[in-house]
Amino acid sequence: MIIQSKNFNIQQIADSGQCFRMNKIGNNKYSLVAYNKYIELAQVDRELVEISCSSQDYDEIWKEYFDLDFDYGIIVDRLLRGPDEFLRKAVQFGDGLRILKQEPFETLISFIISQNKNIPAIKRSIEKICERYGEQKEWNGIYYYTFPTPEQLADAREEELRSTGLGYRDEYVIKAARAALKGDLNLGALKDCCYKEAITQCKGLRGVGDKVASCIALYGLHHLDAVPVDVWISRTIEKIYNYNFDWEVYNGYAGIVQQYMFYYIRNIRNGSLMKDGGEDEIHRKA
Repeated sequence: MIIQSKNFNIQQIADSGQCFRMNKIGNNKYSLVAYNKYIELAQVDRELVEISCSSQDYDEIWKEYFDLDFDYGIIVDRLLRGPDEFLRKAVQFGDGLRILKQEPFETLISFIISQNKNIPAIKRSIEKICERYGEQKEWNGIYYYTFPTPEQLADAREEELRSTGLGYRDEYVIKAARAALKGDLNLGALKDCCYKEAITQCKGLRGVGDKVASCIALYGLHHLDAVPVDVWISRTIEKIYNYNFDWEVYNGYAGIVQQYMFYYIRNIRNGSLMKDGGEDEIHRKA
């Protein structure tokens, strides 16, 4: 499948900190495992992306996963015409970003794991969990593992999970899996409620605070008003806006605005915002 869009950049999405199973495998080429499927994506040019999937899988999975029915160009144009110079620069830098519609349970577990770990370590832990508890599948001679179900992780033993690099998070993962399995945390229902209620419910899980709950709400439940505030966003609000930034101005897409900010400030790597350390040390540290 060839997809044409002015606002669909695979490299920007892969490096945006919202998913952990999209990996570079060549020049402008990435692999992705999601929804029990393996695909490869290639950035043909600025406006064309090739996805190695059938038309049926595209219609049933990937069009929704990449939110391709939503015109991000409307938001890009709105911010480029706006009075905020920093946001204009951020949008120009990352205008191919999109908020993925990831599988909610995978997002829940992934961001519980992500706390105080760098991105390579997060990826390694997730792959080990998939190898141990997921299902092995094959695509064109490539073997991969699906993300475990709540049932598979609910029965895991803490010492087994700890061996995948989770450390103290093993307990959090098991309890989150059991809550999802029993319906104590109804992720399907949380997609339909308001984002504040979704965040509150997620914070009821042991080991889930404001930032992780906001990541789950934005990246797994697609609540576009959820705003994960990590060290990068906190520093931006302090240094650029002197603590005077109103997210409600961007009602309905504040989470997208946050993503442009995060991607831009993480990548410019110079100026006063960078001198205190950053993302390469700790993933989206709160």
